[in-house]
Amino acid sequence: MDNNTLTDMDTGEQSTQFLTFIMADEEYGVEILDVQEIRGWEACTEIPNMPEYVKGVINLRGTIVPIVDLRQKFGLNNIEYSATTVVIVVKVLVEDKSKVMGLVVDAVSDVHTINHSDINLPPQLGPDSGPSVIRGLVSIKAKMVVLLSSNLLLDLEQFQSIDQINAHQAQQPKVVNE
Repeated sequence: MDNNTLTDMDTGEQSTQFLTFIMADEEYGVEILDVQEIRGWEACTEIPNMPEYVKGVINLRGTIVPIVDLRQKFGLNNIEYSATTVVIVVKVLVEDKSKVMGLVVDAVSDVHTINHSDINLPPQLGPDSGPSVIRGLVSIKAKMVVLLSSNLLLDLEQFQSIDQINAHQAQQPKVVNE
C-alpha cells in the first residue's frame, strides 16, 4: 500500500483523495497529495521554442515552474482567463527526481475521497494509442470525472530546457541587499 491510499477500517476498502477541477464544463481530478498549492492566474515569463500549451514559467520560491494550459494540451477550445482561472501546482516524482509544474484550469471544484473499486480503467482506443494521461474514470453524483495521472502530464523532453534554466539559476551568485 502506498502513502496516498486510505483504508476504511470497517470495510477494508482502499481509497484516494482527488482534487477535482473544471475545464470546458467537464470535471477532472488529480491526487490531492500531488498538489503543492493552488494559485490564481498570473502572467508568466514565456520561453521560446516551447509548445503552445506551455504558457511559460514562474519563479516559485526560487524554483522555476513550467506553466501548462491543460485546455490547450488536451486540444480543447481556448478561453480567456478569468477570475476563476487557477494554476494548480503539482509536485511529482519522475525518474527518481521531484518535478514541479503548474496546471492552468478553468476553476477548482472539490476534493473527493474515491474508493479504488469505483475507478474504471480508461477505454483502450487501439493498440498504438500510447501512454495515456488518464488514470481512470469515476462517476460522482451522476457526473463522470476523468482522473489524471500527474506524473504522466509532465512531458520530460519539453521540460529539459526548463531544467537547464533551474541549473543555471542555481549557479548564479546570490545578490544580498545590505
